[in-house]
Amino acid sequence: MKTHPLIEKINMHGNPLIEGNQVLFLWQGKTAPRFIDDLHGWEDDPQKMMRIEKGLWAYSLHLPADAYLEYSFYEPRSKQRIADPLNWNTVYNGLGNDNHFFYMPNHSPAACVGVKKNIPRGKVTRHVVETWMLADDGQREVYLYRPPVKEPVPLLIVYDGVDYLERAKLNVIVDNLIHEKRIQPIALAFLQNGGDHRGVEYACADATIMWLDSIILPLARRHLNVLDVKKQPGAYGVMGASFGGLMSVYTGLRMPEIFGKVICQSGVFESDGRDFAAVDLIRAEQGRNIKIWMDVGRFDSLLEDNRRLQPILQERGYEVTYREFSGGHNYTCWQNEAGIALETMFGK
Repeated sequence: MKTHPLIEKINMHGNPLIEGNQVLFLWQGKTAPRFIDDLHGWEDDPQKMMRIEKGLWAYSLHLPADAYLEYSFYEPRSKQRIADPLNWNTVYNGLGNDNHFFYMPNHSPAACVGVKKNIPRGKVTRHVVETWMLADDGQREVYLYRPPVKEPVPLLIVYDGVDYLERAKLNVIVDNLIHEKRIQPIALAFLQNGGDHRGVEYACADATIMWLDSIILPLARRHLNVLDVKKQPGAYGVMGASFGGLMSVYTGLRMPEIFGKVICQSGVFESDGRDFAAVDLIRAEQGRNIKIWMDVGRFDSLLEDNRRLQPILQERGYEVTYREFSGGHNYTCWQNEAGIALETMFGK
């Protein structure tokens, strides 16, 4: 029996098969699972695969040449994910599962992401602090990054910091950018989120602002050689993604005398048609002297929310840099955008 030419191709190249902008995923078996991905809201909208012949199924997509996509196979009845045996490239999704991924021909990981040999590296140290006003009322880990320089430097606060440290390798990106003289040296404070209380702490929470002001900034001043913001107002930055992006914007608006640089990746600005408080502060032109970076994926469900906010910021006189990329809502995309964001905010 003659083998289908697609099977020959997939055995040679693996999933997916890419020709121009057309992307084809294959599955071999008596029945086919559903296809879930960045573009279709994952388990909320599983896609049916098409039967090509007995035992061979396919699903096709048309993607931009510079796209990055994460996907998986899914069995709706058992609500279980199924690994793709034809794609060994996986990445943790932060929610207990691994996603398969691939890059289109005109896209690849940012050059600043990889660990480079024989360059000066900053030091990351672990600290335990009181949570004070936050929801868990206990202690929490904070990781501080000291750059490989002696002079005082700006501080960048990073919400969801453990994810940015472990999954986005932000300290590695900063090492590389400093070495290449693309940014001025900066220090980092990676803040752990509140787990089940993350939404409470990041949805424009003044308790988080007070924790930052009373616990985190004194910690950074004790262990890092940071600039004096009383002498250089607005020299620090704040960064986050998704709800962390919202909280970054809110932090800059509430504390513009300290945090004059805001990096918001795939931020959340409304829920069920009701704006979060950060949008109200923007409309009131609070902290209008801050600089804001926004990036968001064209496959992200938050795309329209971010597109809506950009003109509001500009109309109110904020300095905003806005960028869209061909990707979804994940740390690989935010990692690839982080170098550009940091260079925009802290470039020499």
